[in-house]
Amino acid sequence: MAIILDWKIRATQAQCELKGEAFTDGQEFYTCIFDDPESDGFIRRDYAIESWEKVQSEIDPPPFSFWKSTYKAPVVETDNKKIDENSVEGMLRRFTEEDDPKTENARYILALMLERKKKLIPTDVQEAESRKLLFYEHEESGEVFIVGDPGLKLDEIETVQMEVAELLAAEECDASGEEGEPAEKEGDDAPSDDEAEGETEGESAEDDGAETEEALDVAAPLEDSEEEATE
Repeated sequence: MAIILDWKIRATQAQCELKGEAFTDGQEFYTCIFDDPESDGFIRRDYAIESWEKVQSEIDPPPFSFWKSTYKAPVVETDNKKIDENSVEGMLRRFTEEDDPKTENARYILALMLERKKKLIPTDVQEAESRKLLFYEHEESGEVFIVGDPGLKLDEIETVQMEVAELLAAEECDASGEEGEPAEKEGDDAPSDDEAEGETEGESAEDDGAETEEALDVAAPLEDSEEEATE
């Protein structure tokens, strides 16, 4: 089986695979990831607790990974929220969809950044061929992300961190360049609509800059864990 061939981010269908009944807000269920022989990748199936307890011992082959989740009914405001493609999450989503082997190291760093922000919740780790696969669940949407652990050494992590930071910075510059020059100030004391928008964009740029800096700090917990293992 390939490492992560033909895997895209998967959201729950919000219903039990066995009974077809829709999940309700706050209901616990099992997220199960199975090998898909047709695509040589993975597929996702969700089961209500009672359904999974009934069929778990009968399913052959068993799931590659599974864990208990809690269903969150989608909020309209969240559903309509556009994810900035230049953000850490937007970049991870784009790289995952593109599935280019050249971005596997960057995906790993981006996932760690989102884990530290508690936007991605780690759910499982499985061995697959020559590397580990890290399974994450999106804190808001319940979407499943699968990220390969490339087994980078600390000096290699630093190099990838710099690459990710440069990518984020470059895309921030491209995005700000497309917006054009700010309009001239109008009126007396009260800020114009353009000025208010400029302030909002400035705050957004500060947030993006913080994400770029965080790309350079993400290896800290890995260093701590290695030191503990050595002791």
